Amino acid sequence: MTPRDTNPNFMNGVPELLILTLLQHREMYGYEIVQAIRDRTGAVIAVGEGVVYPVLHGLERDGALVSRRKSVSGRSRIYYAATLAGLRRLAGLSQSWTQLAVAIQGVMKGGQYAQPIQ
Repeated sequence: MTPRDTNPNFMNGVPELLILTLLQHREMYGYEIVQAIRDRTGAVIAVGEGVVYPVLHGLERDGALVSRRKSVSGRSRIYYAATLAGLRRLAGLSQSWTQLAVAIQGVMKGGQYAQPIQ
């Protein structure tokens, strides 16, 4: 990001970041991801299936995720797992969000200058 660029809506990219974070260690199905986000954020962030599934489909289309259909207790579910490209994407997103959080904390704590997000 150049110094003249503005930051888009701060929530843009949050579902993608959270989904890739959850899927970096194990495969999960959509509703399980919805519940995990709610549980792990103490319900501060609660996204519905209407947000999660379009993100999952977009990440799969981009090659960041792979999916497979699996039958569990007589129910057919689609499980998603991160690919190497997805893990690289997660690394970049994590770095950007960490820089953003540090910059916001600097303002909240009264810091005079914050590092620009690159």
